[in-house]
Amino acid sequence: MSNKIIITGGAGFIGTNLCHYLEESNDQVAVVDDLTSGTKENLPEGVGFHELDIRKTEALTEVFKGFDIVVHLAALPRVQFSIDKPQLTHDVNVNGTLSVLEAARTAGVKRVVFAASSSAYGDQETLPLSIDLPASPKSPYALHKLIGEEYMKLWSELYDIETVSLRFFNVYGPFLDPEGPYALVIGRFLKQAADGVPLTVTGDGTQTRDFTHVSDVCNAIVKAATVSGVGAGEVLNIGGGVQTTINDLAKQISDDIEYVAPRHEPKHTLADVSVTKEKLDWEPTVKLEDGLAKLKKEFLG
Repeated sequence: MSNKIIITGGAGFIGTNLCHYLEESNDQVAVVDDLTSGTKENLPEGVGFHELDIRKTEALTEVFKGFDIVVHLAALPRVQFSIDKPQLTHDVNVNGTLSVLEAARTAGVKRVVFAASSSAYGDQETLPLSIDLPASPKSPYALHKLIGEEYMKLWSELYDIETVSLRFFNVYGPFLDPEGPYALVIGRFLKQAADGVPLTVTGDGTQTRDFTHVSDVCNAIVKAATVSGVGAGEVLNIGGGVQTTINDLAKQISDDIEYVAPRHEPKHTLADVSVTKEKLDWEPTVKLEDGLAKLKKEFLG
């Protein structure tokens, strides 16, 4: 049975990959994006497109009508950007999420899948990070995503709309954006290597991350959107399940490395995906070295 799926932020990195992932399905797919950072040209043919700010609730409600599933990816991302621009990012990430939920409720959408973030964990004394650990956000962005999770739970309880929140861990893959001071680390390293300049590692490089290929993320989103047994505001980890230091990551790309001032961010991340496996029958399949090899070929030849 086909689904009618609409993706907020669908012209962004994850959204574009999700549209391509769904290309072989029979699902009807449409995108909402204000093109602040998205690129419409990367979307597959046949995907419906609506250029719209998610904070415009009435207009968003009209767009959502007739759709079964909303995948809410739209956000102003990056930890450091939220520290630099806390009011702007709060408005889009928190008020925008509330707008999406209200539009979905009014339009009769069955389920909303929300792009949450592993940054909500902050620094924890124990690893891997399991969903029963108390949140400890260290940035406005992390707090925004945590608030979004709580809104998802409330809207399920109050208004009987199905919701699932997926905490993504360091997503990478095709269509990532390597530009600008807030670019994710893999994209930034690849662009620096392509430009022939040193890779800039923040701090001492011993901090670790759990890198997750975007194809695994897309698979998780589709399962969260369609499987039975979820929809009551669950929060689930989506991670690769392997710790990699930033030093080790950099050395897989280039030996030309320089160290710069540390950022205000968690020291270590590692996802416990055991509950996700149980709830969604999902687990990661792409190893970092394999996913990175394809990106290196794309950027470095």
